[in-house]
Amino acid sequence: MSTSTTDRPPASQGTNATRRSLMRAAIAAPVLVAATPAAAQTPPAPAAPTAQDYQRTFVPHGYPEQTADLGEVAMNYAVTGSPSNPALLLIPGQTESWWGYEAAMRILEANFQVFAVDLRGQGRSTWTPGRYTLDNMGNDLVRFIATVVKRPVVTAGCSSGGVLSAWLSAYALPGQLRGAICEDPPLFASEVIPAYAPSIRQAAGPRFRLYFTYLGDQWQVGDWNGLRARAGMPPSPSQMLKEYDPEWARAFWEGTVAASCRHDRMLAAAKVPMLLTHHRRSVDPATGNLTGAISDLQAQKAGDIIKAAGQPFDYVSLPDAAHAMHQTEPGRYAGIVGDWAKKLAG
Repeated sequence: MSTSTTDRPPASQGTNATRRSLMRAAIAAPVLVAATPAAAQTPPAPAAPTAQDYQRTFVPHGYPEQTADLGEVAMNYAVTGSPSNPALLLIPGQTESWWGYEAAMRILEANFQVFAVDLRGQGRSTWTPGRYTLDNMGNDLVRFIATVVKRPVVTAGCSSGGVLSAWLSAYALPGQLRGAICEDPPLFASEVIPAYAPSIRQAAGPRFRLYFTYLGDQWQVGDWNGLRARAGMPPSPSQMLKEYDPEWARAFWEGTVAASCRHDRMLAAAKVPMLLTHHRRSVDPATGNLTGAISDLQAQKAGDIIKAAGQPFDYVSLPDAAHAMHQTEPGRYAGIVGDWAKKLAG
């Protein structure tokens, strides 16, 4: 018995039909996607806040402010004094803007041409998220000296600015520095794993941790009341703190600020005379926690390393002085800076 094939399409016809079906499905697919209700689509993620989202506010000061374009950073600064006087570069510490030096500048301008700067992430200078390191900040100052000061300079930095003054003594361009003054600098004490203890975790670090926790990088959190409750802060932020990117604090607490710049190695590369002033400090014998910027042992070791590098090192112990002596006792500060600078060659 034969089987009829008249009701079956030839194999080639079946294949063509299948292809036509697939083509119709492919053509229809975009129509189906386009017809999907908009409400069913996943909305795009909101853009991450940027440094420009926080609106900084500023106030006028006693000296005109200027801006130097250093490439990545527009550095804000003020200058006073005669260009015929020796050049002095003032470098503020963490949370401080250039105008913390205003009272001292009024005294120093008689004998120096004084330049005071806002570091990146502070004052009116550019905020640079993810880019707060000693090497970046130090190289900003190298460019500033090269393009604005344009002659050999004495650097004088307080706190983190004092560490940067030491950085310049080691890594500035040849001939840029005559000497480096470090006002109560947290050498070793601002590192997570220092050559000589205590570390930042046993010093200022816990306070810095509160800053970036409650304020957030670029003030993205802004919980001032929470910070007040934990750290006993005033009812509103100070003007300097309003001008400060709290990511600085994160960089110090997490150790990224000095990840490529060990302090012992930096000091061993010093190439100019240095002065270290050492202010109020104490170490808890039970915990090893440091109150102040730098311990007696750390200051001694810093001096030993600098002298081993062949550079003159002067040390002035001021146990009654506040951390930022240039603010609280500008006359005393200016006297120490002026007397020491007179001893420098050139």
